Amino acid sequence: MKLNIKNISKISLSLLLIGGSLSSCTKNFEDYNKNNVGVTDDDLKGDGQDLVLFFRNSLMSIYNFSGAGDPNSYQVQQNLNADVYSGFFMSPTPFNSGQNNLNYAMVSGWNGEPFKVLYLNVIKSIDKLQKNGLPETYPALWGAALVTKVEAASRVTDIYGPIPYSQVGLSNTTPYDKQSEVYNSFFKELDEAVVALKSYKADSPMAEKIDQIDLVFPNTDNQVRFKNWLKIANSLRLRLAMRLVKVDAQLAKTQAEKALDPANGGVMETNTENFKVTIPADGTYSNPIWFISKNWADTRINATLSSYMVGLKDPRTAKYMSPVTPAATDTELNKFKGKYIGIRAGADNIEKDKYQKLSALNTEGTTPTFLATTAPVLMTAAEVYFLRAEAALRGWTNAGGTAQSLYEKGIETSFAQWGVTAGLSTYLNDNTSKAAAYVDPFNAKNNAAAPSSLTIKWDEGATKEEKLERIITQKWLAIFPEGQEAWSEFRRTGYPRLFPVVVNNSAGLIDSKVQIRRLPFPQNEYNTNGAEVQAAISLLGGPDNGGTRLWWDVNKGNF
Repeated sequence: MKLNIKNISKISLSLLLIGGSLSSCTKNFEDYNKNNVGVTDDDLKGDGQDLVLFFRNSLMSIYNFSGAGDPNSYQVQQNLNADVYSGFFMSPTPFNSGQNNLNYAMVSGWNGEPFKVLYLNVIKSIDKLQKNGLPETYPALWGAALVTKVEAASRVTDIYGPIPYSQVGLSNTTPYDKQSEVYNSFFKELDEAVVALKSYKADSPMAEKIDQIDLVFPNTDNQVRFKNWLKIANSLRLRLAMRLVKVDAQLAKTQAEKALDPANGGVMETNTENFKVTIPADGTYSNPIWFISKNWADTRINATLSSYMVGLKDPRTAKYMSPVTPAATDTELNKFKGKYIGIRAGADNIEKDKYQKLSALNTEGTTPTFLATTAPVLMTAAEVYFLRAEAALRGWTNAGGTAQSLYEKGIETSFAQWGVTAGLSTYLNDNTSKAAAYVDPFNAKNNAAAPSSLTIKWDEGATKEEKLERIITQKWLAIFPEGQEAWSEFRRTGYPRLFPVVVNNSAGLIDSKVQIRRLPFPQNEYNTNGAEVQAAISLLGGPDNGGTRLWWDVNKGNF
């Protein structure tokens, strides 16, 4: 175990130190010379290594890789928050004496990590690239940088709601933007990115170290590289457009149809186009979720995921997780040997020596799916097919097929991504299998009835709501292990149906049935940018706690 209450205190102290010397994470960028990269303006005049460092740092900080293979930052940035709230993971470790974000006793030092990483790592790096001429020197590469910025910032606004964006680094105070304004900025930046990416021609100048710079499509012909980045830009636009369907249906439709318009360059369609961040080959970094699972045993599969995959007889199950493999002397677990069993979020009476024996990420055996060098995936072609299926369901143009055909293509593409070569037809035509009830091997208080009675086979006669539940449930299964997007889509749609926390230590601030909707603003912002945080709370429209819904998280039906 790496993260403990001592480390939490160190995180909080480091944030306070940053605040004391820099005032706020979102202003005085020119003072920020001590981040994970540590490169100054003088380094930008060298042999191109500046591009390698800054561009790679911005990419790697989306799904935060920490130096020396230590994913402490990623752990509190996502794995102990969104990864759990999405129904993908749960920790067997009772951090902070069992009072922590996993059961809604929100830990201040954990809540600020996504915010800190965005401003000190991603936006700072991209700001440096812009100020040193990247848009003029290599426009297409600048387009990719803008896509990276939008991907990173969209995750953070979907964690907190209002965030500083339009005026970051411009003054001694840092106002927060309404989330609606942040999204409008995203669409404008994606417009700029698309123009820049489409400008690339075979004879366009390009950085000599482009294969070191671009961790998404290394060792790729440049024309193919930037066509792929263009598809990511459009796919990201489609994802963000769909997020707004309940709060601004017309804007959602307009932006989605723009993303799907073939004249704009298309969206991701094959697994070779997936948005994933290659682990640098220098051995300094490793896949953070692999590290947390294998080396610290601090994360295990969530009971919701095991319930769906086991109940649906999903052929991807063994790719995602390991079965329970007790020692011969472990009599308490022997009757569960070979089964796939996760842990309920907010489980009662967690004991690490017991619960770490339940299903983990598949890092073991002769054919482990997750290795130290496995590239974290931020968006897949399978997800895009499910987005297109929802677009077709809503009657939007350019979806490129019927809701059924795109739904089935999404499942097929996911199977291919995970190397599952058998069972597709059986799975697609299964109209009887349903999610399973959950039985905790150690504590019956954590048991639960099946979360859903939904089957897999498409039913054209079903209601739109049931069709959407099928689409979102299969999208959720396909985008594993990317918990941030899964949590956002659960909040938007209510699907898939997730087990609620067993123990709720929020003192009534978060409804167990509704589940957590956001993270509170960082304590460091209260300390250093307090007036603007108070203004942000008024923009939020509710108290600064985990029970307040975001702007796009509207409490009404999906249709």
